[in-house]
Amino acid sequence: MSSEDREAQEDELLALASIYDGDEFRKAESVQGGETRIYLDLPQNFKIFVSGNSNECLQNSGFEYTICFLPPLVLNFELPPDYPSSSPPSFTLSGKWLSPTQLSALCKHLDNLWEEHRGSVVLFAWMQFLKEETLAYLNIVSPFELKIGSPKKVQRRTAQASPNTELDFGGAAGSDVDQEEIVDERAVQDVESLSNLIQEILDFDQAQQIKCFNSKLFLCNICFCEKLGSECMYFLECRHVYCKACLKDYFEIQIRDGQVQCLNCPEPKCPSVATPGQVKELVEAELFARYDRLLLQSTLDLMADVVYCPRPCCQLPVMQEPGCTMGICSSCNFAFCTLCRLTYHGVSPCKVTAEKLMDLRNEYLQADEPNKRLLEQRYGKRVIQKALEELESKEWLEKNSKNCPCCGTPIEKLDGCNKMTCTGCMQYFCWICMGSLSRANPYKHFNDPASPCFNRLFYAVDVADDIWEDEIED
Repeated sequence: MSSEDREAQEDELLALASIYDGDEFRKAESVQGGETRIYLDLPQNFKIFVSGNSNECLQNSGFEYTICFLPPLVLNFELPPDYPSSSPPSFTLSGKWLSPTQLSALCKHLDNLWEEHRGSVVLFAWMQFLKEETLAYLNIVSPFELKIGSPKKVQRRTAQASPNTELDFGGAAGSDVDQEEIVDERAVQDVESLSNLIQEILDFDQAQQIKCFNSKLFLCNICFCEKLGSECMYFLECRHVYCKACLKDYFEIQIRDGQVQCLNCPEPKCPSVATPGQVKELVEAELFARYDRLLLQSTLDLMADVVYCPRPCCQLPVMQEPGCTMGICSSCNFAFCTLCRLTYHGVSPCKVTAEKLMDLRNEYLQADEPNKRLLEQRYGKRVIQKALEELESKEWLEKNSKNCPCCGTPIEKLDGCNKMTCTGCMQYFCWICMGSLSRANPYKHFNDPASPCFNRLFYAVDVADDIWEDEIED
């Protein structure tokens, strides 16, 4: 190795180390070489998709994803002793999301760049080309279809390969130039399957977005302080950002109040809701356990096929089989009716308590025809009819009778004077004031001037003229 080549190599590697950070460039320790990671700048709203007719059976087939970052292209190189005076660097170019034919096209262009720069260092030119021109050179536009390259004929680097010949491997889908495409041995698509590729791209995109978020400054609209993204959190749907300290206090207050369904974005009228993962990150373990339990309970309450064991000491959620009214608790093995919550009674109508009968009657009167039929099937038409008859009887008694002051028996007054006799206990009482009368002289109540019913024996009584006259004559 000449001293000029040695010095040029050292200067180039030192320059690359000063330009790029440790994640983008790493110098090899044992040989003159290293590894560069090329992170491409994607256009806004860049989309990737997997076609529905993919060779692999994927649940992701036919879906489209919007991403901000793609995994880097990796250029591994080794500098020969006579670089840059005579020989180019030996290299391999690997990438997860480019097909082998597209990577081969890039390898060929790197060879051409060496021919243009022969005699001078070329690594920086290679890296700049890969970073800034890869998408345009391969005609990659959004939406970009992900594909896994099938085994092709491998082209080994030989003296017969003309360095000035460009192979048209461009195109977003990797062109269909020949039935058997030539793949450069230096081109490596470093991925096992299409499903793995999709997951790796989405994971990488998410990690890079978090990294970018953590390095920026944001204004919290609760405490109005500027803080780094690493001290903040954003709601996934609306992307509103608040500092973690403010959100922690906000979440804790809501959870203690039992409002686990109301962990909304503090922005007025914003419907975004915090995810369980975000809540777990901010609050203590005890509060998160309460949040998790209340959230599960509120979710189960909204499910029509979930009922709770009616035993006060159990209360375990029980799945209800479609079309069946029997629930069996998996904890205490209690078999109960899912309608009335009492012990299971088979095809017999649900038993109705006196309090429930009142509610059932009102519910039946206010229900539409389909709900009336449902109530009849649940409780039995005879029970419903009995409830309605009792309602009519009660209303009639309230209008047309009074209860005996002694035994409470309903008494109807058809005619006659205001001295009444209970048919139940034979007690005399006044129809006007409902006071009990003396059994020895019941009429004294109406003849005593000190009585409130003095001279009112026939008060409010319709008496025919002939009968009234008979009373006067007597």
